[in-house]
Amino acid sequence: MITAYISIGSNVEREHYLPAGVAAVAKLAMAWRMSRVFEAEPVGFEGDNFFNSVIEIKTSLSLVTLQQSLKEIERQLGRPDNAAKNQSRTIDLDILLYGDVINEASPTLPRSDLYKFAFVLWPMSELCPELVIPGQQQTIAQLWQQFSPQQSLWPVE
Repeated sequence: MITAYISIGSNVEREHYLPAGVAAVAKLAMAWRMSRVFEAEPVGFEGDNFFNSVIEIKTSLSLVTLQQSLKEIERQLGRPDNAAKNQSRTIDLDILLYGDVINEASPTLPRSDLYKFAFVLWPMSELCPELVIPGQQQTIAQLWQQFSPQQSLWPVE
């Protein structure tokens, strides 16, 4: 059984697509939990604000199968295969961590978003503050304490 962390975000009909994405990801897990949902301004483009969260899953799926399954969920929820990086989207699912795996090929693990975006790091700090990122010395809580967000972000009530 592997513990994986997946970021999830939506800024198109987000009240519909975020819960739909969570429900679909939960079906891939033997057990799961998630952070609070945060609202965040888009990074790198103009658009509606995102709803973001991080889901922790316990899964027996291989990394390749998990990645393929997440891409299929994105397709089923209306995200085109050729979607550009910085644009509005119904759903975005990215593997942040997959056990202790360090991978330089796709998907790159640990995902660099952990070091760049408050909408990833704040939810991770809620789920697993004492987790040490594979190949690093710092815990998630330490990274969050040192982080200076470049975007506005707040919990959704």
